[in-house]
Amino acid sequence: MSEYVSRIALTPAAARLVRDLHAKHGPLMFHQSGGCCDGSSPMCYPRGEFRTGGSDVLLAELTVEGVAEPVGFWMSADQFERWRHTHLTVDVVPGRGSGFSLEAPEGVRFLIRSRLLTDHEARLLDAY
Repeated sequence: MSEYVSRIALTPAAARLVRDLHAKHGPLMFHQSGGCCDGSSPMCYPRGEFRTGGSDVLLAELTVEGVAEPVGFWMSADQFERWRHTHLTVDVVPGRGSGFSLEAPEGVRFLIRSRLLTDHEARLLDAY
């Protein structure tokens, strides 16, 4: 049996918010751009509202307890090249970011916490 490693995780607080947003908006997706300031925060959209293309990489289809559909996490390819050696954790903190992310009206914003992949994780991910 092969061991599964993901590049993305959600904190419990982020998972709760995803469940709440899913209840209000239906299926969701994240996109992490390589922009500056709030453009470098993960943005949450109704699935399909943000158009992805050849310049984007699907990092994971996140399974969230209580949400029927997986939540896709996309990143711009340029950003992925810089962050390919990191594990990303989506968290939520008080405060309002700018942009069109669905959590903005809730008075909170998503953010990314990162750490370097272990050698073992990197080898497993390279094998995919």
